[in-house]
Amino acid sequence: MPVLQDPPASGARSLTILSVGAQGDGRAQENGAWVNVPFTLAGETVRVSGEGERLKLLEVLTPSPDRAAPACRHFGTCGGCTLQHMAPAPYAKFKREQILRALSARGLEAEVAETWTTPPGSRRRAAFTAKRVGKQVAIGFHARKSHDLVAISECPVARPAIVAALARLKEVGGYLLGGQDGIGLLVTETASGLDLHITGLDTAVKALARAEASSAALRAGFARVSIEGADVLTERRPSLPAGAANLLPAPGGFLQASAEAETEMERIVREHLKFAVSVADLFSGCGTFALRLAAEASVLAAEGNAAAIEALKVSVRAAHGLKPVVAEVRDLFRNPYGAAELSRLGGVVLDPPRAGAAAQVTELAKSRVPRIAYVSCDPATLARDLRTLVDGGYRIVRIHPIDQFLWSAHVEAVALLERTP
Repeated sequence: MPVLQDPPASGARSLTILSVGAQGDGRAQENGAWVNVPFTLAGETVRVSGEGERLKLLEVLTPSPDRAAPACRHFGTCGGCTLQHMAPAPYAKFKREQILRALSARGLEAEVAETWTTPPGSRRRAAFTAKRVGKQVAIGFHARKSHDLVAISECPVARPAIVAALARLKEVGGYLLGGQDGIGLLVTETASGLDLHITGLDTAVKALARAEASSAALRAGFARVSIEGADVLTERRPSLPAGAANLLPAPGGFLQASAEAETEMERIVREHLKFAVSVADLFSGCGTFALRLAAEASVLAAEGNAAAIEALKVSVRAAHGLKPVVAEVRDLFRNPYGAAELSRLGGVVLDPPRAGAAAQVTELAKSRVPRIAYVSCDPATLARDLRTLVDGGYRIVRIHPIDQFLWSAHVEAVALLERTP
């Protein structure tokens, strides 16, 4: 089953893939050293070229029974997906095993549920790059570990409305692209329509060109256009359902990439904290969890990004029937809540960035908070922080792997903890 074929390649040779590494590449031994071969699976014999740790796949000589046909014509060149060649069952197992390995490295054992996987065509936001190629504008994603742009015509991961907007995005990009390397176009599907956030503009791009691009986007049906974090033109305020409330995101602000994954994570968190009458949502963003938890409990929400907190406050003011929500701009890396403050709460959910929440977790470990839900986007820092909590007297009830970024090596998790008597 050939994948990429280049018979005359210099230095071509055969290798046997022994395992799949954390980044999704096949791993093989060559001359006593580990090497990585993209788009390969354990047990396969493959033909490769190149030198160093990362090799180029030329051909799969003996395919694994776990190999599947890729869902996209751009797979192998576009850097957006790395695991479309892996069948669903081993793919889900691969995600779960990443969490198990991270726990084991920290001397932890816990019940880890089966992987929940987001369906194809459900990614509600996509970060495209636009670049001028000759007289044309190309829209797509970068090739893996490269600045080369791969222009796309389809994307089985993204929502259909986003894929259908590619032609309109080319028109918008045409007003803004000069000789620069490219600009970023972050597109989010909301209940109000598509929200477009533009970044990376050259300072030489004139105000008139920005205005023309924004007008073109609104004519094409986009609900809002923002540039570098500032709202430029709004036809309809972007809105996303969040329980009984509506989340009103700031321009370019952080959101969960899949509404389906967000709903599953929210379900797990709310079930775990359902008996708490007061909770904290730490690293709250613009209120993904806070708005939902406020249906049943008073909420203290804290986040270092001021725009996100302002967006949360706006969402709270527009909602009806919520319990009190106090939203605070706070750098939880440098100024975490202390154990005494936290001990007054019935539960805590925290959703930190990839760096984890070492400082805040140290205080949590000393607190008397009965229940914690830790939402993580990095198994290694999750395991590090869970080690601190377990050493502080918490028990890991269960960990739920969440595959929000379909066909990537990335895995998220919701870890549920209880304070032991």
